[in-house]
Amino acid sequence: MTGARVLVIDDERQIHRFLKPALEAAGYAVEQAETAAEGLRLAASRAPDAVLLDLGLPDQDGHEVLARLRAFSAVPVIILSARDREAEKIAALDAGADDYVEKPFGVGELLARIRAALRHRLAAQGHDGPFVAGPLEIDFARRAVRVEGRPVTLSPREYALLDLLARNAGRVMTHRQLLTAVWGPAHAGDVQYLRVYVGHLRQKLGGAGTKLATEPGVGYRLAED
Repeated sequence: MTGARVLVIDDERQIHRFLKPALEAAGYAVEQAETAAEGLRLAASRAPDAVLLDLGLPDQDGHEVLARLRAFSAVPVIILSARDREAEKIAALDAGADDYVEKPFGVGELLARIRAALRHRLAAQGHDGPFVAGPLEIDFARRAVRVEGRPVTLSPREYALLDLLARNAGRVMTHRQLLTAVWGPAHAGDVQYLRVYVGHLRQKLGGAGTKLATEPGVGYRLAED
């Protein structure tokens, strides 16, 4: 989405000096805010296509900003933070963040995360065709899965799990998100159960199973090409 508007909410001026030219060079229009109040105002008035949000803002914690943002917008949100605790990541992702990038980070990685978040937004708006990543192909309309052109037979739960990961490709899905969506709220804590299913899914996908990446202690991500 060349020309997409990205809102950066971060109180570190060096981050803004670093990100603005990098994002503009990649074809994005950039909005900047150094406080939660300014960031929320711009999010409401400028309707950005993606938001990069720091958790350590001077006037309000980033988790509260995310909650307020989600009250009026479904814009993709990527957390930028020096907080590396698993609990922080899980809380942000479960609260509606699309991704989490630890500081310091590389520009290439961040741009890839932004592209994935924007693709996810388009898919959520109903513009999703078949999913293709290397040898893996998923035809959502036919509920058909192929690896290198070979049909793969999955159980209903295995397909539901792969379908959810594919529709959120490039995005970290937490254990709780996956378990709640596929098995229901009563199984939100059955992490070992999820690991078993992921193991079966990887086996059936063969070489394409490497696309299903583990985010230790957090969840899983289906990698894109």
